[in-house]
Amino acid sequence: MDLSTILFLAGMALLGGFIDAIAGGGGMLVMPALLSIGMPPHLVIGTNKLVSTFGTFSASLTFIRKGLFKPALWWAMSFGTCVGALIGAMLVYLLSAGVLKKLLPLAILLAAGYLVWPRRTPPAPVDPQPVTATSQRGVKSLTGGLIGFYDGFIGPGTGAFWMVATMKLFHLDMVAAAGVARFMNFISNISALLTFVILGNVDYTIGLTMGATLMLGAFVGAHSAIRYGAPFIRPIFLLVVALMAGRLLLTG
Repeated sequence: MDLSTILFLAGMALLGGFIDAIAGGGGMLVMPALLSIGMPPHLVIGTNKLVSTFGTFSASLTFIRKGLFKPALWWAMSFGTCVGALIGAMLVYLLSAGVLKKLLPLAILLAAGYLVWPRRTPPAPVDPQPVTATSQRGVKSLTGGLIGFYDGFIGPGTGAFWMVATMKLFHLDMVAAAGVARFMNFISNISALLTFVILGNVDYTIGLTMGATLMLGAFVGAHSAIRYGAPFIRPIFLLVVALMAGRLLLTG
């Protein structure tokens, strides 16, 4: 690759990490960037998982250290996410490159369209008890399995889907939901990544280069989300998915 291509990919990863740590949707920048340089679709998905793992790890660690996410309270969802992501990654391997080449842009566009559609934000909880309720283990497992499967299979917009699901089902505010989303996204990323590594569908040179810059963006984004909260998160989230949807419409 020439220098301009490297700088382009690094820049997209930096912005993607920042956006993903704040509200999810970073993959809707990284995956089109990889597709635009002519990378085969199986390799795009596997390399994107390597890149995303860096960012979700960095952001998850920040939320845990700040005391805004406690993994022990979400073990059922973590398990469901891991299983779902493994199944989704295996399904990718079974599909032909031709099918994936058509499916990826469509999935990214649909995800962007759904996420940019106006929705009423659930009110902030008065009592945080729903977060720890053991009676919701089944809901957490099923939610983790479904979104984990999607992330392992294709994945654009997964972090944002996590935020929508956790705010709706468990009545979290946007900052708390961002913490859950980042950690679950890390679980699904690392689970799917192990599958793609075994199958040989990862470009380590590009993945590690983009991963380093994405981690930096995720670190800054997570701290920004914690510091400024929902009023800062929502406008950036909506702006980025709108731009991404427009870009896909124009180039697709």
